[in-house]
Amino acid sequence: MTSHPETTGHRCRGLADLVASMSYEVLPFASTEERVLAEVPTSVPLSITVTEARGLDVTLDLAERLVRHGYHATPHLAARQFVDQRHLAEVIDRLRSAGVRSVFVIGGDAPEPAGRFADAGALLRTMRELDHPFDEVGIGGYPEGHAAIPRAALDHAFAVKAPLATRVVTQICFDARTTVGWAATVAASGVDLAVHIGIPGPVHRRKLARISAGLGLGPSARFLRKQQSLFWRLFLPGGYRPTSLARDLGAALPAGNVAGLHVFTFNELGETERWRRRLLATTSGTS
Repeated sequence: MTSHPETTGHRCRGLADLVASMSYEVLPFASTEERVLAEVPTSVPLSITVTEARGLDVTLDLAERLVRHGYHATPHLAARQFVDQRHLAEVIDRLRSAGVRSVFVIGGDAPEPAGRFADAGALLRTMRELDHPFDEVGIGGYPEGHAAIPRAALDHAFAVKAPLATRVVTQICFDARTTVGWAATVAASGVDLAVHIGIPGPVHRRKLARISAGLGLGPSARFLRKQQSLFWRLFLPGGYRPTSLARDLGAALPAGNVAGLHVFTFNELGETERWRRRLLATTSGTS
C-alpha cells in the first residue's frame, strides 16, 4: 500500500508540501463509495465521519470497503456510541481484520453516552489497555476554541488525549495565523503530534454556512464578519474556493509540526479533487 504522509513523520515547509500532503474527510452516505471510486485517487488518504443519527456501523462498513479498494481509510470512532469494553474490543478486531491502519477518536454528538465512555479520552485509554493495532490514532484540535466547551476544559481534554495519539486534525478555522499559532503553541508545550490543518473544500457558500453552523464554528463566524471581503466571497451566490486560505497557511508555516491539509469535502468530491489537482499543478517545485 502507498506510504502516506501521516505515517512517515513528514512535516511541511510550505504550500507545496501542504498540498502534496492533503487528505479528505467524507460523509458515509449511500453514494459515497461510488463517488470516491469515480473521483478520488487511492493516493489521497480518506477519513470517514460518524454521527449519532447514522450510527457507527455505517462508518465502519464504508471504511472496510474503501480499504478493500486500496484506499488509506480512517474511520471516526465516537466514544459515546460504544457500550462497553467488549464492544470496543469487537470493533478493534473487526478493523484489524479489515486491514484498517488508523482511526480518529472523538467524543461524539450523542447527548448521553451509550455506556461507560463519556469522552474521547476514556475511549483512548481503554484502546491502549486493549493493545490496539493501529499505526495512527488521531484526535481533534480547536485553534479557535469551541462554542459549547470552555477553553480550560478543551485544554485539559487535549492534555489527556495527546499522549495516546499520534496526530491531531484541527477544526475549520478561516484565519491562517490563528491555526498556525495554535500549532506552534502545541509544539512549544512539548506535545509531539503531527498537526493536520482542517479546511473546507470547494463548496456552495450556503451549504458551507449551514454545515459550519452545525459544527459550532462561532469564533470563525465572528472572524468572517470582521473580514468583510471574505464574508461576501463566502456567502454571495456561487461557490467557495479555499485557495486563498491554503496559500495563507503555506505562508504562515514556521510551526514545524504541521504535516498537511485535511479537507472537509462535504462530499463535493469531484470539485474538491479538481481543485486539489489545479493547486498541486501551480505549487509543484515551490516551497
